[in-house]
Amino acid sequence: MNLLQLMKFTPNEKKPPIMMLLHILLSVLSPLVYSSEDVSSRGFSIVGGHDIDITDVPYQVSLQTKNHSHICGGSIISPSWILTAAHCTEHENITVYGVRVGSVNYSSGGEFIPIKKIFPHPKYNATSFDYDFSLLQLAKRIVLKSISQIVALPLQKQVVLANTPCIVSGWGKTRDTDSEPSEILQATSVLVYKQKDCNEIYGGVTDRMICTGTHGQRGACRADSGGPLVASRQLIGVVSWGGPSCGNPEYPDVYARVSAVRGWIYHVTNI
Repeated sequence: MNLLQLMKFTPNEKKPPIMMLLHILLSVLSPLVYSSEDVSSRGFSIVGGHDIDITDVPYQVSLQTKNHSHICGGSIISPSWILTAAHCTEHENITVYGVRVGSVNYSSGGEFIPIKKIFPHPKYNATSFDYDFSLLQLAKRIVLKSISQIVALPLQKQVVLANTPCIVSGWGKTRDTDSEPSEILQATSVLVYKQKDCNEIYGGVTDRMICTGTHGQRGACRADSGGPLVASRQLIGVVSWGGPSCGNPEYPDVYARVSAVRGWIYHVTNI
């Protein structure tokens, strides 16, 4: 396995931030950096999570190809708009894209809605993952009901305190060794990580990012990208990038911070 394969979240296996490569290299050279726990003993859901009903996270959608192959997660922010990660959409043709709403199964149930247009953040940096946001305009409106609901957005520059409890959900891999995403929607609880401590671990953590961590083997993994991080019923983060192994408590998960681009979201969507 090479260094790029050790990175999680990025569906196109692109280069991680330079500082992250240095940390990964150190981890390969020095096993003492990581817990000695075997991969096979980790949690068997989102990583340390559990099956969840779509009515518990009705804002969650699956971004996928028209042959129903899951690519990334996303969040319903209005009947016509989805918020996801820019790295989920940067290399694809929108004609192959759609979202499945209202189902715990990414490959069936609910409704599949084609995407009309993609608006990546104009400042998105594919090397550092700064401004990792894309807005997806749907070809038809979502019919809102118990299985498909809008998630509230934070205010511009709204502060989120360290140790705030959050929920992250998605269909991503449940273990590093998995070859396919989870068929059933998963969720787990995490805590907001101190920004300064997160930056000391990785370097390159900007004000457009927010980190989470846990004391156990829990967190997001590959194919959870673009999905929601929710606290107090508000969408505070979009799954973006992280450490060299999924759910490793020594390496926080990093999300795109929604409050940092609230003005841009309003400018594009009028929401």
